[in-house]
Amino acid sequence: MADELRVPINSDADIVAARQKGRALAEQAGFSGSDLALIATAISELARNIVEFAGQGEVILSPCHQGDRRGIKIVARDEGPGIADVSLALQDGYSTKGGLGLGLPGAKRLMDEFDIQSEVGKGTTVTARKWKH
Repeated sequence: MADELRVPINSDADIVAARQKGRALAEQAGFSGSDLALIATAISELARNIVEFAGQGEVILSPCHQGDRRGIKIVARDEGPGIADVSLALQDGYSTKGGLGLGLPGAKRLMDEFDIQSEVGKGTTVTARKWKH
């Protein structure tokens, strides 16, 4: 897709870059105010998980459309260790690294659509969409 932005994620600086690019793309799609903050926060959480658990991966940002609805699609992909129990990983407070366990469940709450595909030893792909209401 011509409009998609691919942001390689290898470090904390890349998390900031993905967040800024996602916010700019969301603005172009017509989002404003608190929605921009929600989208930027979700991108940060997903990118941080890539750095923390897989070491490297990418975030792909693109506008999306469904009928009259416009929105933004965020795909966070890595070839890391994968998630053994996705439903457990989506529970508030669950953490394998001693954190607050808010990353995935928090990102899921911020977005309108949220899907995780993960295979142990192969990696994880999170696809999330936020629609302009």
